[in-house]
Amino acid sequence: MKDAENNNLELVRMYLAVLGNGEVGDRLASFFSEDAVQVEFPNRLNPNGQESDLATIIARSIQGKHLLTSQEYEIISEVSQGNRVAVEAKWTGVLAMSVGGLSEGAEMNAHFAMFFEFADGVIVKQHNYDCFEPW
Repeated sequence: MKDAENNNLELVRMYLAVLGNGEVGDRLASFFSEDAVQVEFPNRLNPNGQESDLATIIARSIQGKHLLTSQEYEIISEVSQGNRVAVEAKWTGVLAMSVGGLSEGAEMNAHFAMFFEFADGVIVKQHNYDCFEPW
């Protein structure tokens, strides 16, 4: 079981690195099952939260690529247990356009708690609790 836990943890690390590099499309989809579900709980940018299937996950990543000139995920802590991985990360994004009173080039910061569930070596569920710093 430890090999599967280590593999899942490494997959999450790679996934966050790919997101940070701005990769989208098939490369991003390769981390997920075809029936994957991602839940973003309500936060300052998305007050109603959102549940996304794989097609929506990819579409939102493409939108994000246009919104940001860069982004980075710094993993603060991580835990792998069975088919689940939990990650606490600090996110930093630099805006490519004005958003919510912030101008182009401004930096946004957030603290994320992300919970992943795996099956057959891919993500089947992801839950995000995103806490954005004030701006």
